[in-house]
Amino acid sequence: MANPLPVIAIVGGTGALGSGLARRWAAAGYGVVLGSRSREKAQALALEIAPGNGAPAVRGEDNAAAVRAADIAVIAVPFSNHDATLDEISEAAAGKIVVDTVVPLVPPKVSLVQPPSRGSAGQIAQDRLGPGVRVVSAFHNVAAAKLTAGGPIDCDVLVFGDEREARDAVIALVEACGTRGIDGGPIANSIAGEALTSILIGINRRYKSGGAGIRITGIPGS
Repeated sequence: MANPLPVIAIVGGTGALGSGLARRWAAAGYGVVLGSRSREKAQALALEIAPGNGAPAVRGEDNAAAVRAADIAVIAVPFSNHDATLDEISEAAAGKIVVDTVVPLVPPKVSLVQPPSRGSAGQIAQDRLGPGVRVVSAFHNVAAAKLTAGGPIDCDVLVFGDEREARDAVIALVEACGTRGIDGGPIANSIAGEALTSILIGINRRYKSGGAGIRITGIPGS
């Protein structure tokens, strides 16, 4: 029987966050295609990730080919590569959900909130990819080390996007990673989730934490 779960492309899938998400989703039974500027690098890492629950073998491709092969694309690249990456995948992403995990950190002061003039990375992605792509912004506040550690993750993930159906699809992906997704409303609100990353970096430094996260209280399951 064919795998009923969507195939997920991870653009920047060889990085810390991208590979952590890949391991979680492959173990949960999702088909995963790692995307990279280097197809060879993506293929090498794909061989190291063991699928579970009937998932097909993880594949490695260049970024555009990975997005073409998937139902949902996830962008996990540094902000400095964000615009170029969006342009690279724009044609392949037409008609799909694109999950933008990018945070506009500005070195060296990465613990200082410095939003881009165009609002947020999520809003930039939606504007640049156009109305034919449903951009959902998420995974800003989950440390990559928590994804690779295995087991449940003790934090929530805020999910932003202009279409409720797309947000719900991404919340399902969040929960498949072992954490809880919280509907944060439209993509314009993504600026709040992205800004929290800089705040959490500062908290980690001051309190010598291994990876502070957020938890939304006062709702069912909290």
